Amino acid sequence: MERARTLLNDYYSAVGGLADTPLRGLLRVTAPLQFGRRHMAPLVIGFLETYREMQIELVLNDRNLDLIEDGIDVAVRIGPLSDSSLVAKRVGEVRSVLVASPAYLEKRGTPKKPSELGAHDTIVGIAKSEPSEWRFGPPKRPTIVRLSPRLLVNETEARLVAARAGQGITRVLSYQVSEELQVGSLVRLMIAFEPPALPVHLVTPAGGHKTPKVRAFFDYASKSLSKLRVIRSRP
Repeated sequence: MERARTLLNDYYSAVGGLADTPLRGLLRVTAPLQFGRRHMAPLVIGFLETYREMQIELVLNDRNLDLIEDGIDVAVRIGPLSDSSLVAKRVGEVRSVLVASPAYLEKRGTPKKPSELGAHDTIVGIAKSEPSEWRFGPPKRPTIVRLSPRLLVNETEARLVAARAGQGITRVLSYQVSEELQVGSLVRLMIAFEPPALPVHLVTPAGGHKTPKVRAFFDYASKSLSKLRVIRSRP
């Protein structure tokens, strides 16, 4: 019992010492492009205001960078995690949503079920991760809609420009259209047919999480992102 008490006292002394030591050095953080612009950049600025001697390199990329090979300390990951060796904290979820402008729907009608999409214009991404089909419902028994899109675009914001201009229906992640849905420039379609939500995690390599600067940012970002309305359940 005495030894346990000594170890506990040593731990609290060490933690207290870390708290009194100014954090300094470089952190490399990555996130998806649009999520990073809207949410990680303000978060990083807040962290730098708090820890004046820290330096952060924020890398925004829709491709999941390899944390070890690319020297990344902390990353935002949307979707299931494939690497079980990472330290991960789930901070929210997003959904894959269909949207169109009120003007398009007034002109072409509002589809009520996936089978009706064949009669509509669609706007589709051309990234490797985005197939030329849309899946609805549970993963094991999905309804699959083959697409013949009128417009293919390699960047999400350009797709949203076209959708807002009434050029068709597109599919994006819910956080990417939260502002448009709020003001009514886009309308969310067929909510009942949406696939299951995708988790949003903050991740870091297991070894890196032991360093004070990584741990401080990881904890700061976890708390901030967990409060973010656009990635809460059923956004």
